[in-house]
Amino acid sequence: MHNVLAAIDASSYAESVCRYAGWASGRLGLPVELLHVVQRPDPVTARRDLSGAIGLGVKGKLMDELVRLSEESSRIDIERGRALLSAGETMLREAGAVNVVTLHRHGGIVETILERETEARLVVIGKRGASQEFASDHIGSKIERVVRASEKPVLVASRSFAEPRRIVFAYDAGPAAERALERLANSPLFAGLPVTIVIADADAKREQLDRAVERIAPGRQVDAVLEAGKAEEVIPNLVSARESALLLMGAYGHSPIRRMIVGSTTSEMVRTVTAPVLLVR
Repeated sequence: MHNVLAAIDASSYAESVCRYAGWASGRLGLPVELLHVVQRPDPVTARRDLSGAIGLGVKGKLMDELVRLSEESSRIDIERGRALLSAGETMLREAGAVNVVTLHRHGGIVETILERETEARLVVIGKRGASQEFASDHIGSKIERVVRASEKPVLVASRSFAEPRRIVFAYDAGPAAERALERLANSPLFAGLPVTIVIADADAKREQLDRAVERIAPGRQVDAVLEAGKAEEVIPNLVSARESALLLMGAYGHSPIRRMIVGSTTSEMVRTVTAPVLLVR
């Protein structure tokens, strides 16, 4: 059975992730799988105990103490995860989730999300994890890895929740944008919400924008914006000017070489837009 997969950690984004997952669950009529992953210790860091630099007489005692502390830390992480999942389940039910299943795993965060997304219609994650939540100039490295590797749409939650009342669709006529347009036209996630379609490109043709508008279901409130300029500047300004907007866009549509040379519009949008961002590969 399909579900909405919501991944939370101890960051301040956890509540927002739960609220957006609950919103999506209600609109899609799907249960939520709430996931928390206790990360594996870094094996390189774990080996840096410096015990080899200490006299042989105390080395054994030091190693025993390190093992004890590691076990104690693991137990604390498990209890913290259980408390986090319990609080998240409560928030999801309050937010209107159809049904909630909690899952507590050990392992790699990215690998676990990719494993669990096989049954997901939508993945919901926070913009930054607990270790990077105050680094406002960046998005979490694991977040970017999930979006690049995931085959499912990924909703990147903003720090605070506001129920989406309008969709801003950043359209570039690329393959990922075409798939996003198909979902916009047909998914119950967007049903009844007014839409603003924007192309931010000095060389864009009006016909592309008009064709995209025509593919939206008849009767929907749709307005179209064609504006010359860099997408990284035009789109955030457009989103911020529309209250309670959700930004929809195709994700990482260019080759790895081009991204390496000129950067990624997708990463820049997630980094700078304060609204939730739904990315479609």
